[in-house]
Amino acid sequence: MAGLTADVGRFLADIRYEHLPPSILPVVRHAFADTVGVIFAGIDQRITEILRKTLVDPAGRKESRACLSAHLVAAPEAALLAGAIAHALDYGCQTMSGHPGGVIIPAVLAEAEVLGSTGQEMVTAFVAGYEVWCEVWRRNKLYHKAGWHPTSLFGPLAAAAACSVLRKLSAHEAQMAIAIAASHAGGLFSNFGSMTKGYHSGMSARSGVIAARLAQAGMTGGHDALENMQGYLSAFSSGGEPDRESPSQLGKDWYLPRYKLQLKMHPSCFFSHRVYEGTRKMLEGRTINPEDVESVDVEMGRGQVTVLVQHQPQNQYQAQFSGEFGIAAAVILGKFGVPEIADEVVARPDMQAFYPKVKLHPVDEYDPRDPVFSPTDRVIMKLKSGEVIDSGPISTIPGYAAEPMTTEQLWGKFRECTLVTHSQAQARELFDLLQRVDTLASAHALPTCLTIFKDN
Repeated sequence: MAGLTADVGRFLADIRYEHLPPSILPVVRHAFADTVGVIFAGIDQRITEILRKTLVDPAGRKESRACLSAHLVAAPEAALLAGAIAHALDYGCQTMSGHPGGVIIPAVLAEAEVLGSTGQEMVTAFVAGYEVWCEVWRRNKLYHKAGWHPTSLFGPLAAAAACSVLRKLSAHEAQMAIAIAASHAGGLFSNFGSMTKGYHSGMSARSGVIAARLAQAGMTGGHDALENMQGYLSAFSSGGEPDRESPSQLGKDWYLPRYKLQLKMHPSCFFSHRVYEGTRKMLEGRTINPEDVESVDVEMGRGQVTVLVQHQPQNQYQAQFSGEFGIAAAVILGKFGVPEIADEVVARPDMQAFYPKVKLHPVDEYDPRDPVFSPTDRVIMKLKSGEVIDSGPISTIPGYAAEPMTTEQLWGKFRECTLVTHSQAQARELFDLLQRVDTLASAHALPTCLTIFKDN
């Protein structure tokens, strides 16, 4: 009987656009728009310059537009750069314990330009990568516990799956691409709060491009690289027994309609969003002087608390993983966008004075939709006057699976992300094209941005 790695290869060789459930297409279009938007929002981040000067430009080969600019670079490096920037602000879509959009879409855009892929082929490739991500994720979900960043574990496999579909690899070649990508997997949780977390996304996208190319050129890998007792699933197990044996659901029971993408309203780890929104909502209609707050107790899942490790953040990267910053943003700033997470705001004296008032309390109940979350979060604020303000249970927020972002909300986010790089007319043209990405004749139909990387 064929094993999981072979099943993945067969699925990738067989998948076609006409097989996709029509109900998922709006979600996929949103994923493309959201990811491209956050790439432009992160163009001016320090990691962009570091990667360009150190890895991307020295590669030399000119195949793909770097972040849809006029600057041509090698496709693996285009995927690396766009993937890292997409995750630099921690603003991209999230689900299944990670960030599939920021890995798969940069890889797809980079290779689609080389191959002349159509919009339907790009969408099919994205869905294929997403489904492979889910199939692997469901077999052992508590990766953070072992110190892994799930995006950099699933990302190389998902990107390799997407590129295998774009390259129309045979079942055996796609199986080998997955095996090769499995040896590229790995990224440490201990790098959260630094540029390296974004780099995880970029290196995963690049690894997927490379794995599919190597497999097509004839490189081999283990035929059971995923399910082998000494293979991928065992290596990245969180100390338990991963599911190596259950039948693959790929192509039989689509994951995307069930494990939906969640789009972020704020540039930080998604685990802090519910308490930010809950705090903001419970304070609507009143102004709280932060000096009048005695304490804030936050209840959230143990997995969330494990990730939100920055209790006294000093800069943007640390604030992205700070529940304390989310509460302070709600009380002091009243907003939580890209300007609010800048280093100089995070380090403001009034923000620094507020962080110690916030305490995170882990609860052990988990949400079956994503076991890293608790079913609900809760914020209880005590004022020095003796008044207690209670958010009550917070189960959903805009962008969450149960409350998906509307197209107009996404356009608002996209416009904010492109304020520096595009005029409103240019941004709207690009957004509208991404909203019908599956109708494009090729990736080249997406307009070139002439305002970035002008030094080349």
